[in-house]
Amino acid sequence: MKKTQAKTDTRIRRHNRIRAKIFGTATKPRLAVFKSNTALYAQLINDDTNQTIAAADTRKAVGANLTEKSAAVGKTIAEAGKKAGIETIVFDRGGFKYQGIIAALADGAREAGLKF
Repeated sequence: MKKTQAKTDTRIRRHNRIRAKIFGTATKPRLAVFKSNTALYAQLINDDTNQTIAAADTRKAVGANLTEKSAAVGKTIAEAGKKAGIETIVFDRGGFKYQGIIAALADGAREAGLKF
């Protein structure tokens, strides 16, 4: 098995362990994060009805680097959640380490008023 495939498989197994423990509801949705090589994607998901409440990504965000863009995405997703009447969320880091752009997104959402 190639190294990149092994890393992806490890992340997916880690994400499955996380998803076994957390669940989003209408009042407390799940903030799911996915990181690709070029962008960061975030969604607020209601797992009861399998619906996406709000979504944002770094492809349209403004910032000098990916860390600044991810903080802007956190603020954007928090504002969209506030419009939908959401104040608290469950954070799903997607099996990624809580550092760098993942942490910047979470910090941006906290600054904009979401509670984890």
